[in-house]
Amino acid sequence: MNRRENMVRSLILAAAVLVLAAGYIGATGQSEGESYPSRPITYIIPFNPGGQSDITAQYQKPGLEEALGASVVIKYVPGAGGAVGWANLVKTEADGYTISGNNIPHIIIQPLVRDNAGYQTEDLVPVYCFQTTPIGLAVLKSSPYQTLEEFIAHAKAHPEQITVGGSGTHSGHHLALLQLEYLTGASFTYIPSTGAAPSVANFLGGHTQALFANSDDLVGHRDEITVLAIGTDKAFPALAGVKTFKDQGINMTAGIDRGVCAPPGTPESVIRILEDAFDEVTRKPSFVSKMEELGFVMQYMKSEEFTRYIAEKKREMEEALRTLGEIR
Repeated sequence: MNRRENMVRSLILAAAVLVLAAGYIGATGQSEGESYPSRPITYIIPFNPGGQSDITAQYQKPGLEEALGASVVIKYVPGAGGAVGWANLVKTEADGYTISGNNIPHIIIQPLVRDNAGYQTEDLVPVYCFQTTPIGLAVLKSSPYQTLEEFIAHAKAHPEQITVGGSGTHSGHHLALLQLEYLTGASFTYIPSTGAAPSVANFLGGHTQALFANSDDLVGHRDEITVLAIGTDKAFPALAGVKTFKDQGINMTAGIDRGVCAPPGTPESVIRILEDAFDEVTRKPSFVSKMEELGFVMQYMKSEEFTRYIAEKKREMEEALRTLGEIR
């Protein structure tokens, strides 16, 4: 073989190698020698800025960047009780560079009640569950109803007259109101917002007469409000003196579990790296103390346990929604 033929053969071989390498990078989003993560990670918050999901993500961000060795960019994709954000997530590349906050019961309820939520609960790959937020019912200090008994009595006597705010439709807050109506026979007018922050602002501004809110908002505004009941099984230390619904004869609990998920098809190796990073951040004493100070309850569920938990909650939610007449 002469020199010219050798040169042509070498060029063909080099071109073939480049084509194969390009194909591999296109399929996986990174080259064989590139370790995950090697570029910024987008962390979708499927609600407005300023709510519990956003607040938690902002506190997580520095620790996640340190644990992962990559930048974390928080992106807000609100709408439809979180469904817009989750529908967006399932269409992204399953390479670990886009993740999303996920909220229970929201991720379960939306596909059950909407003709096309844009995703199914099982599409969202659970990575880690890091907190629970009890839900409570509150009125302003100036409200004529300063006990749950007075509140329910007026609602029964004047159906749909009392307006109650909350974050999203067919969300944790909406479900809590549906439960309260079902168990007491009272009826209210629900005023949903696109997130917790605007629902609280509407309430404090007098645009709704009552509010189903997360525990951290109840703690943060306790000087301005009266919390009529909290949706825990027993007394909630962060709101000393507030009775549970059960304490007052209404057999219900209410709360939102909060975690993070990835698109369908995300490699197990990537899930392991992400869950370890979230576990490291969630267990840091400085993070725990701040979350507890704000009124959150800590959770430490990795991917497998979180997956089982969601499946169990889905069975419970389907039964509850049928009982409440929201699905058949």
